[in-house]
Amino acid sequence: MVSGSGLCAKRVVVDGRHHMLGRLASVLAKELLNGQRVVVVRCDEICLSGGLVRQKMKYMRFLRKRMNTKPSHGPIHFRAPAKILWRTIRGMIPHKTKRGAAALARLKTFEGVPPPYDKVKRMVIPDALKVLRLQAGHKYCLLGRLSSEVGWNHYETIKELERKRKEKSQLVYERKKQLTKLRVKAEKAAEEKLGAQMEVIAPIKY
Repeated sequence: MVSGSGLCAKRVVVDGRHHMLGRLASVLAKELLNGQRVVVVRCDEICLSGGLVRQKMKYMRFLRKRMNTKPSHGPIHFRAPAKILWRTIRGMIPHKTKRGAAALARLKTFEGVPPPYDKVKRMVIPDALKVLRLQAGHKYCLLGRLSSEVGWNHYETIKELERKRKEKSQLVYERKKQLTKLRVKAEKAAEEKLGAQMEVIAPIKY
């Protein structure tokens, strides 16, 4: 399945870092309705336009919205970044129909990069990147920071886990680089050793 934004794998892992919340949500909503499975990691580093104080005031106004007769019935105010993104996407999908419910079931959202996805190639969506969408000099804030201000308690934990993951992946990358260097060196040595016989081997080499 290939669509306008170019997503076509069986399951796409999107790195939410420095994407604009609304634009990312609208692209993903369309993909989900088209039958794409989507996993979004690093939701805590998604951006919102407007400074932190302004966004916090808006969220506090949202938190005051209650159902008079039965407050537990709704609206449900999520504090975690992954759930805020999930709810934003839900608002762009007809989630009360079978098609919408199936589309929403194809979405997974996470703060940080949990184990199965830290070894998977992650994508970005150019249409939603802050660097391309937000004008230079305009204020913005991170969703994780906003969440921690309005009652999400795991901001520091996620930051610590991310630091450990980056250190680990850096070690893996360095080891991979050394192995590549050794392989190139070994190939060069083999070519020098074989010399004239290389011309005979060349046609059958793969």
